[in-house]
Amino acid sequence: MTELFYLSATEMLDLLRSRQISAVELTEACLRRIDEVNGQVNAVVTLVADQALAEARKLDDGLARGHWQGPLHGLPIAYKDLTDTAGIRTTYGSPIFAEHVPTADALVVRRSRAAGAVTLGKTNTPEFGTGSHTVNEVFGPTRNPYDLSRSAGGSSGGAAAALASGMVPLADGSDMGGSLRNPASFCNVVGLRPTPGRVPDASATSAWFSLGVSGPMARTVGDAALLMSVVSGFAPTSPYAIREDGSSFAGPLESDVTGLRVAWSPDLGGLPVDPETAEVTARAPGVLADLGAKVEQVVLDLSDAEDAFRTYRAWHYANSFGDLPLELLGPNVAWNVEQGRRVTGADLARAERLRSGLFQRVNAFFDTYDILIAPVSQVPPFPVGQPYVTEVAGTPMPDYISWMRSAYWISVLHAPAASVPCGFTPGGLPVGVQIVGRPWADLSVLKTAYAFEQATGHGATRPALRA
Repeated sequence: MTELFYLSATEMLDLLRSRQISAVELTEACLRRIDEVNGQVNAVVTLVADQALAEARKLDDGLARGHWQGPLHGLPIAYKDLTDTAGIRTTYGSPIFAEHVPTADALVVRRSRAAGAVTLGKTNTPEFGTGSHTVNEVFGPTRNPYDLSRSAGGSSGGAAAALASGMVPLADGSDMGGSLRNPASFCNVVGLRPTPGRVPDASATSAWFSLGVSGPMARTVGDAALLMSVVSGFAPTSPYAIREDGSSFAGPLESDVTGLRVAWSPDLGGLPVDPETAEVTARAPGVLADLGAKVEQVVLDLSDAEDAFRTYRAWHYANSFGDLPLELLGPNVAWNVEQGRRVTGADLARAERLRSGLFQRVNAFFDTYDILIAPVSQVPPFPVGQPYVTEVAGTPMPDYISWMRSAYWISVLHAPAASVPCGFTPGGLPVGVQIVGRPWADLSVLKTAYAFEQATGHGATRPALRA
């Protein structure tokens, strides 16, 4: 019998609604699991056990009176340490904010709490979410549950590792250049980078910046869609928020993919890919073809995304963190700020032209194809003591973000993209496949991801963690 903490969120909801378990019992099960394995993994960095149990008791008392709080009633959740939580320490992975306690909740927290989720605490992230390896000077590294000597990815590595090891059934993530998709791939869980504006963010300094988004993470596609149904929807705090509620994500994900037009790119236009990663992801086209999809290998040219992404990212870092003392920032953040201070008006104009051209070409591409599939990350999980990947398939990487082009080139396209478990390397390391859709076609991405998940079952393989 599956341990309670490893049930899917939807299975947990069925047990809660039928009163076979209580919210307190479920919360206690997750807290015990955190106590058993978090010392090895270091995924949850701030724990609010007493608060969580109090919230769970309140929900149980309400259900005894016939009140069901909402779609997430009684489900434990942990929030990324970049996500503001009122009254709960939120460090952003930075020593500068090591004791910072926000006074207000971020939108994803407000919405999930209102829907009945029980807050367990915060998950680890690199400083200000910088980099696809979760390590910082406040809490140290998060380790991969499938191999504790390996990285959990980043920047939502704490969230992915907590999900994979059974600490929580739901978590939030954020993604600028792969920060949600990469750890999902590394930890054999599901992550959705939504179309920008689908989960609106509020910013007083960069409200129009659309490369960074928030999105759901879970162990199954259905659970990710469940969380998406709660956290998505219009909010006036974002100037490009999509004027649709999340109800479409609450419906069934089953669909007939017969005739679905799928484009398969093994390298997104010539990017180096580790042979073991390439071998695993190369199985994905056959899975969808066996389900009846029309799969065609394509040659892409997304190289314009390189300059566009780096320019916008650099500008964003200078705009967001440029007022902080560089000597107090970690090397990755400081490097980004310094890059941003060199960005000129001509650089931004060039980046805007490149991104605009890409957007038009992507729209034309999705007139021919419904879905694009490709590797999420160009490598499998790397050693946890290694700051970043310096070489991919014999090709040197010039800096700490270059090895994530397969993710951040997609970020520039304004398109939804999911990471779904695709299999394992011969050494047992997880590898995900990236499923990309037309801008605003988030539900189509989830339905394709669901069909792939149901056909393969890779997400059901748990790490061999010993309590």
